[in-house]
Amino acid sequence: MLPITQYMNTIAVSSNSRQKVSDRKTVEVVTGILRIKQAVWLYFLLLIFEGALRKWILPSLEGPLLIIRDPLVLWILIMAWRYGLIAINSYIIGMFSIGVIGVYAAYFFGHGNLLVALYGARILLFHFPLIFVIGRIFDHNDVIKIGKATLLMAIPMCCLIMLQFYSPQTALVNLSVGGEPGGGFSGANNFFRPPGTFSFTNGNTLFFSFTTCFILYFWFNYKTINRVVLVAATLALLLAIPFSISRGLFFQVIISLLFAAFAVMFKPKFLAGVFLIIGGLILTFILLQSTPYFNTATSAFTSRFTSANKIEGGVNGVLFGRFLGGMTKAISFSSNEPFFGYGIGMGTNAGSMLLKGGRYFLVAEDEWGKVIGELGLVMGLTVIFFRMKLAFQISLKSYSSLLKGNVMPWMLLSFGVLSLAQGSWSQPTSLGFCTLIIGLILASSKTVSHSRNRNFYLQN
Repeated sequence: MLPITQYMNTIAVSSNSRQKVSDRKTVEVVTGILRIKQAVWLYFLLLIFEGALRKWILPSLEGPLLIIRDPLVLWILIMAWRYGLIAINSYIIGMFSIGVIGVYAAYFFGHGNLLVALYGARILLFHFPLIFVIGRIFDHNDVIKIGKATLLMAIPMCCLIMLQFYSPQTALVNLSVGGEPGGGFSGANNFFRPPGTFSFTNGNTLFFSFTTCFILYFWFNYKTINRVVLVAATLALLLAIPFSISRGLFFQVIISLLFAAFAVMFKPKFLAGVFLIIGGLILTFILLQSTPYFNTATSAFTSRFTSANKIEGGVNGVLFGRFLGGMTKAISFSSNEPFFGYGIGMGTNAGSMLLKGGRYFLVAEDEWGKVIGELGLVMGLTVIFFRMKLAFQISLKSYSSLLKGNVMPWMLLSFGVLSLAQGSWSQPTSLGFCTLIIGLILASSKTVSHSRNRNFYLQN
């Protein structure tokens, strides 16, 4: 297994000569890397349409389809290892070690179910290393392609959630996993939160949060994308906020807009993009306000926002209670838990189904509480430390890229940093979006020269 730099040096020829690469081994490696890229694209598509398979296409296989991306991730890691594309670092070593120890601890000292332990450990053993593989084989151009595909999908996704919003829970579009009616989740004013193509409503929130990053990026670089697609995707996002009845999406859009404003402060050249964003948002909102369909959704969203905020103590309660409160509670209650925790995998929905026959919060609802509850204080805090450390490092890397004029990683960071620090990894959709966006941040942070070399390398 030779490192990728050795292969790159082997075939790094000048653009004038355009020397053909004849070495069989090199051609094999190039082909392998392209296949891994295609596999990452498949991972992305399965992330978006996994719920559709479980609800509408193959409902009888909804259980196995829950982990449909796992074999693909394993194949990607094996191929990446074969071609020297996995740079073993402290993150991978630390998380892998905790994953292995966690399986043994869960079986001998915790819940005692090996299948549940393996299901929980796959997050640290497989999905976490995928972050670095994506960051290694993708470059800035690949991330832009993902962004363009996301904007294209946002348009029909918005149409779908609007249809789900106004359709009864017995309608085909509102089937849940397994083909059962009732795919929506409690909302407001007798309307349900639509899940889109996803298994649960959080997927819809995560998708449009992911989309927001790219929409803002392309407004900063509007010459690099079809204007009609950009405007249509922006309209889809504005419609998705009230029709999703999701406060999480609303807050995430606000956070991304704050990141965009910060980018303008340090790079005034992006100011034109901000004027386009603000002007477009105001004009679109005025036009939408004249439609009764939008007003109905806005009323439901406002009602949900108001009632939920009263329960959680207002906006401060939502932001600080959910984020900082979850952190402090996880640590303060950890003294009452076993040293090795209750067992990795016990805090997942699949784990609760296997252990108790239903979906319950057997450990904790908050991510930090779940991690410490499953693994114990020492290993749990170590996992949290690695996640926070990586979040800090990619924040510095993204800021450095912003100062150099590359706004892509900074905009992706607006969604990725919170997802990495405290996002729920026990839920497959949330785990998938976190894995993907952190990998894309690493990929888009590469220097221009590195990306050009990699492009030439893969094209010859």
